[in-house]
Amino acid sequence: MDVLPNEEEAMLKQSAREFLERECPVSLVRAMEKDEKGYPPDLWRKMADLGWLGMAFPEEYGGAGAPLTHVGLVMEEIGRAIAPVPFHSTMTAALTVASDGTPQQKQAILPAVARGEMILTWAFQEADPRLVPEAVQMQAVRQGDAFLLTGSKLFVDNFHIADYCLVACRTAPPSPPSAGLSLFLVDTKSPGISLTPLITLARDKQFHVTFDRVRVPANNLVGPLHDGWPVIERMLDRGTALLCAQMLGAARKDAEMAWDYSKRRIAFGRPIGAFQSLQHLMADMLIWLDGVQLLTYEALWRLGEGLPAGIEVSQAKAFANEKCQAVVRSSQQIHGGIGFIEEFPLHLWYRRVAAWAMRLGTTFEHRARIARALIDKPGEVRLGVSLSVPAPTPV
Repeated sequence: MDVLPNEEEAMLKQSAREFLERECPVSLVRAMEKDEKGYPPDLWRKMADLGWLGMAFPEEYGGAGAPLTHVGLVMEEIGRAIAPVPFHSTMTAALTVASDGTPQQKQAILPAVARGEMILTWAFQEADPRLVPEAVQMQAVRQGDAFLLTGSKLFVDNFHIADYCLVACRTAPPSPPSAGLSLFLVDTKSPGISLTPLITLARDKQFHVTFDRVRVPANNLVGPLHDGWPVIERMLDRGTALLCAQMLGAARKDAEMAWDYSKRRIAFGRPIGAFQSLQHLMADMLIWLDGVQLLTYEALWRLGEGLPAGIEVSQAKAFANEKCQAVVRSSQQIHGGIGFIEEFPLHLWYRRVAAWAMRLGTTFEHRARIARALIDKPGEVRLGVSLSVPAPTPV
């Protein structure tokens, strides 16, 4: 397996970078932080015209049948430009419909998403923020040919502009904890839904969404009834891997700004980049970023191939959480006080990387997931490569 981009992927990445440099200046990012919608519809339509929104969908549903790694490359460039578009929330939900939805659901959703006519999101986290099945307490009760959803979800991206939301609910008692969960495609305009905006470090659009006996047709069930955890887990893993790609793009751009600044900032008669202490720091930044890239690309490749990827996803997110934050903190140090000034653009990247590091699992949570795998199946755990780990000797 070669996780580095080939010639075709390098061209895709370069074209995405050139497009976003032209269409998404810093002024647009600043404007969208104050905009009610939080995204520019014109830019979203142009992304659809380029085929980005449907690239990984099956061809029969308006897509190009491209691998998930291609979505990751575009996601990386969106992070680099910190483009204020609902790409992550839409792709996380749409790819779940593409892999686990019924033919009717796919036909209703995927072509519209590919054309840029539909925005999606997903909702999992509640008062218990962990990404584990027992954290889901929101109820879905059967009533005839529909389900009534009652409960609340936190940190839901772009719910105010989304047409549909994939919502994880409990439809049966948690015995075992992974049983009893189901995933529903919910029309965001349904009666009984209320939402409260959340103030975030990234200044993006996230919401606390409350459902009060919201009626959802039974045919909007995505995946099996009561046994939806595998579908939900794959959705979370895809979203996490794509978020890692977004963090990578933003952190690398932030680092490049610091490296460029170190060549221009003069102190004691020479550029500060000539000082060995800063050279060591910048070398560390490059190593950290390349490590995030390799782990993220491996996770995306395994997910796209339908291989077990939970360990790789958690490795990527745990490492990205720590090292991408270390990169943007180091960039702030290199810039000095100017990096914290509102008018200087560096903080735009810093705030987003710091916020994304807290989304879809903290470092502690992902390390705990890896540790559980080591304990449960020590001979099968993959640590970066296909490495067999012997079972521990009983004490």
